[in-house]
Amino acid sequence: MSAAEDSPVAKLIEIAHRPTPGQRLISWASRPPGRLYLPACVFVGLVLLYEDSIPGGHLPSFLAGMGGGALLAAMGALRLGIALTVARPMIRHYWLRWVSAPLVAAIAIALSVTDIPLQTRVEASAPQLLEARDTANRSTTIPMNGAWTGLYPLEAISVSEGITRYTVQGAGVLNSSGLAYSAEPLPTDVFLEGHGGVVYEHISGRWYSWTEY
Repeated sequence: MSAAEDSPVAKLIEIAHRPTPGQRLISWASRPPGRLYLPACVFVGLVLLYEDSIPGGHLPSFLAGMGGGALLAAMGALRLGIALTVARPMIRHYWLRWVSAPLVAAIAIALSVTDIPLQTRVEASAPQLLEARDTANRSTTIPMNGAWTGLYPLEAISVSEGITRYTVQGAGVLNSSGLAYSAEPLPTDVFLEGHGGVVYEHISGRWYSWTEY
């Protein structure tokens, strides 16, 4: 290393050209969302859709999806706010990349609100679930030990008073949940006499979800 590089003047010049944290933040925010941020948004959206496809929800994916979504939303809002202040031409030029993340979020929310992930997964699993019902002993609960039936791992199947209840492994954010099949319409969002603390919610056709409170 030369003496010039060790001189105090050289060190002062090097320090003077180092960007401040504020400058680094502005530089980061002025660039459009890149190859890491957008795939991360898609991944979090898929995690939340997976959570919505399980009756009663799924605690690990719910926590991961909500935590990741909140972090990405905060980063996106901060980045957009700074870019609107100092780099509006960059937004106009790369507008598609800027709207991609909000678009992914809007699609995930719309699918979740309309229960499409849950309906689609139940419909795809219906033939196997009904086949399992037909082979179940109608006088007792049949343990399934996590065996996959259709697209769901089941803990148990029980048939009582014309209602088949499937306990889905890992289903429920706070309480045990699962699927139910009934040839007759079931009252929803109320406790039914003789069903313990179970509340049913309609999915589609003859399929319901149940949650034990």
